[in-house]
Amino acid sequence: MGRLYYGSSLDPIEMPDRVLAHVKTVAATKLRRLESFTLTWTYGTEHEGGRSTVWLHCSIPLRFDFDTLEAQQLDRDYLQELAQAASSSAGIVLDLTENLTAIAEPVVLATELVRAA
Repeated sequence: MGRLYYGSSLDPIEMPDRVLAHVKTVAATKLRRLESFTLTWTYGTEHEGGRSTVWLHCSIPLRFDFDTLEAQQLDRDYLQELAQAASSSAGIVLDLTENLTAIAEPVVLATELVRAA
């Protein structure tokens, strides 16, 4: 599992390395252009679940930590889906409640869940 550290928070946002690599690429592209966007993720445990959103802006520090040494293979279609989502009013929405090691990367565009191949 990779970790995204946002601002001065010591609590990371955990997600699979492959998903984090795609988020990192889109975030770097958007923030380099001085374009802010939201990142929302759902999370859950056996008894509790919820949703969190952060506003990604070039003035707020981000750190991406990966468990794997090798760079992840990026999927062009998934990058496009994330980039389109980042440009929408909903922003990027990730469903992190499922077992993501066995499935492709999830992303919610508007209100429907889409899985990249």
